[in-house]
Amino acid sequence: MAADEQSTPDAHRAARLAPLPNHRNVDTSWWQELWRRHAHITTPLRERGLECEIEFGLSAYIVRVSLPDDSYLIISPPQEPPSERPPGNPEGWIATREHPDDQALFEVLYDSAPSGDPGAPQRPEAHHGGSARPLIEAIDHRLTQLRLLPHPVVPHEGSPVHPAQWTPHPRQVPGVPDTADHARNYVYGDAILALTDRLNGAESHADAAALLHQILDPINGLLERLSEFFEAAGEKAKEAVEDDGFDLSYDLADAAAEIRNLGEVLHVAEDRMRALTPLVPAPRLPSTAARAPSLPPRALPPAQPRHMR
Repeated sequence: MAADEQSTPDAHRAARLAPLPNHRNVDTSWWQELWRRHAHITTPLRERGLECEIEFGLSAYIVRVSLPDDSYLIISPPQEPPSERPPGNPEGWIATREHPDDQALFEVLYDSAPSGDPGAPQRPEAHHGGSARPLIEAIDHRLTQLRLLPHPVVPHEGSPVHPAQWTPHPRQVPGVPDTADHARNYVYGDAILALTDRLNGAESHADAAALLHQILDPINGLLERLSEFFEAAGEKAKEAVEDDGFDLSYDLADAAAEIRNLGEVLHVAEDRMRALTPLVPAPRLPSTAARAPSLPPRALPPAQPRHMR
């Protein structure tokens, strides 16, 4: 499926993912877009052998995760009041564990959603906001305790990361040969992933602008460094005996030029981001049932307990 291929480019990783949902909507473009928006949640869980599904909750889309003991996780944005953010990018995540046949089994594994009551105490993870990594780490920790992870993760993956920190976090896949070398191969991609997590958890447009500066600064920014990288790769290609080395060097030089051009196009994006004003939430409607979601709420069939499938 196209949405799955985009989120899991590595062959080793894709071979070990839990299967995709099996229903008629999987091949539709809108469902694939919905799945893509949640890939930062579903892909790490599928790497751990957990089957995921996207469903519509009370007022927003949720991720439902099947567990080996027939219980399940619900990972959702705030539902009451509903989130104003787009699917897959909420102001916080709530993860609960439930069982279809045991109403007494209910626990909150993680809750970084902002409290609607100014006087209510915040949970410790609230400062993580919509960052995905602390959510996945909390789920790892609890499911490991319960022995419900089909593919347990290595112990050092479980340390929480504050959104304000920058820490490369290799996504190791148990069972891949030479896992340590495999993780080191993607340290630069994981560094950018960490920056993206910080952006998701930014508390203000000024904080988001500061992160954009890391990318767009014309002297030391990421785009400039990336263009230098492609230029260096082009020079290296010229050292080959084959004629294709020169052809490749031209392609790499064109890539470097396009990246620099992108930086020029976006040179004012930082200032524009800093000048934005936070959206004031609209007054709540009498009933959330009248709210029209951004994607079709009835598109997926009701989830059934695993033992009934």
